[in-house]
Amino acid sequence: MSDKDDHELFERDLDDPKRDHPHPLVKLALELGPLVVFFFANARFDIFVATAAFMAAITVALAASWILTKRLAIMPVVTGVVVLVFGTLTLFLHDDVFIKMKPTIVNALFGAVLLGGLVFGRSLLGYVFDSVFRLDAEGWRKLTFRWGLFFFALAILNEVVWRNFSTDFWVSFKVFGIMPLTIVFTLTQMPLINRHATEPLGGGK
Repeated sequence: MSDKDDHELFERDLDDPKRDHPHPLVKLALELGPLVVFFFANARFDIFVATAAFMAAITVALAASWILTKRLAIMPVVTGVVVLVFGTLTLFLHDDVFIKMKPTIVNALFGAVLLGGLVFGRSLLGYVFDSVFRLDAEGWRKLTFRWGLFFFALAILNEVVWRNFSTDFWVSFKVFGIMPLTIVFTLTQMPLINRHATEPLGGGK
């Protein structure tokens, strides 16, 4: 059984005692790193060079995640696949519409997955945040529902921005707008998190 466990590709279930819990700062660095590369490459060159750099950076981030934990998180993998597909279309057709649509597709997909998981009784958000928060089942259900709606809101917002503003404005919004919005949204969920926490925030074993 240990050989089988050693060759599992994706994260273990939430209730698996052998599930890895990478440091939140490591996860954050792996997620934000490619976006930082994307922004500076676009500022220094153009959207097409930035797209190629983004594709390379997200591939490196996934490889680093595998090296550090020997597991891949589902949501970064989905994001990486969409980036590589739409990035390839952007470069091959020399049309930046594809890379601009990527956040819409990714966020709508995440929203659909989270809300769809609830239909089948699965609070999938726990697979993303379980290394940060410890919540009871009801807490995860409520938080998953709210994040599902938030992802759909981000998808709509991305469509509004890229269709009505310049490419440089869209890149700045993607890097410096989405993250602050996400942080603010997360902070608004703290009362719910505190009500349903099974251990104090930041507490250890």
